Amino acid sequence: MSTVTYAREGRIARLTLNRPEVMNAINDDMPRDLEAAVQRADADPEVHVMILQGAGQAFCAGYDLAHYAADPDNKITQPMPWDPMQDYQFMWANTQAFMSLFRAHKPVICKVHGFAVAGGSDIALCCDLVVMAEDAQIGYMPARVWGCPTTAMWVYRLGPEKAKRMMFTGDKITGTEAAEMGLVLKSVPADQLDAEVDALAARMASVPVNQLAMHKMVINQTMEATLTQTQRLATVFDGITRHSPEGLNFKARSEAVGWKQAVQERDEGKFDWTRNRQIPGNSD
Repeated sequence: MSTVTYAREGRIARLTLNRPEVMNAINDDMPRDLEAAVQRADADPEVHVMILQGAGQAFCAGYDLAHYAADPDNKITQPMPWDPMQDYQFMWANTQAFMSLFRAHKPVICKVHGFAVAGGSDIALCCDLVVMAEDAQIGYMPARVWGCPTTAMWVYRLGPEKAKRMMFTGDKITGTEAAEMGLVLKSVPADQLDAEVDALAARMASVPVNQLAMHKMVINQTMEATLTQTQRLATVFDGITRHSPEGLNFKARSEAVGWKQAVQERDEGKFDWTRNRQIPGNSD
């Protein structure tokens, strides 16, 4: 599992996203490697709790846009006319791999430093508990153009109004703001993050594993009645956002000027993706 490493320390399994050179950006392999690591921990009778973390400077900076946005040859933007079921099959498989964290019998704590953005926020919010560094950032910026969060966890964690606030703006918020909003369990100073998560995991690991599994199943079932339907709709919409006129314009812009500039224009609201031009009076 080159993109995810696995280690067990007593009753705690530590799963680490392992592409630090690109802030653990998601490639074709990472979803499957993550699911395999979760299944390994879930099948180990010695493991009571999992910690999910990222190597290097960030938890996860989302999908690897150097490939998926700037490269003309990739799996998530097809030539027109596009086949929505081909797109759905690819993204649904990734979504279900991320959901292995939610569906695992054992609890998962996500430790966020640096960034958990775009697809990285999808991964983090599938975990049972999220602890962030105060200066870390979380958000789903492709909500502005070229994306819809396929795991659809925002509304389940925040409720409708605050979820709309995040989706309608595509803003990133700090760990402090995320904790205050109720998106994550808590935030702590960055230099205390490791100790905070380790202490929480150790406390939980002293509980019998069957007790942990039963509590997780009872709580998760309150969401499961609607969650699959919501995720199916979100995954279909995610494909549409990438093949709409605006989505195709974003892809073309990324290929022409590089994904970093295209993302900056998207996040700063400087570009009219429908008319495929700078917004008059709103550019440098």
